[in-house]
Amino acid sequence: MSNDNQLPWQQESIIIHTQRILKSHQHWLGYPLLDCHGSLEDIAYQLFTANFVVISHGTESDPIFNYGNQKALDVLELSWQELIQTPSRKSAEAGEQQERNKLIASAASSGIRKWSGVRISQTGKRFAIQEAVIFNVLDEEMQCSGQVCCFDNYECLNN
Repeated sequence: MSNDNQLPWQQESIIIHTQRILKSHQHWLGYPLLDCHGSLEDIAYQLFTANFVVISHGTESDPIFNYGNQKALDVLELSWQELIQTPSRKSAEAGEQQERNKLIASAASSGIRKWSGVRISQTGKRFAIQEAVIFNVLDEEMQCSGQVCCFDNYECLNN
């Protein structure tokens, strides 16, 4: 049961989603995303406070962000509540939507390693991403429940 007073990593749905992200990363890439230990909540906290961006969206026809760690919230300049109501397409500039759609389709079939591109924050700040990985999030039945993007190499392009 989710409580509005709980921090994101304390919410049961986010604890479960964190496990899905970590297991999916291991499944698709063959190595752990994060060396973490402790209870499931401890692990969710460790991913939420990691020093790299982890952001995911669901499988809706217009996918909505369903997870972003603190680094993702900072880069996109969003609060948690704003993030989980934002279509992921809003992180790409209008002229980049077709490329973004191709990227999502490609990631769905085989995942992507070392993707580079430009995205925008909520306030319109542009940032260049280098060497991101994008892969499907698998649920407990090995069905796709969304996609996740992870990166630590980015640069603000605005002056």
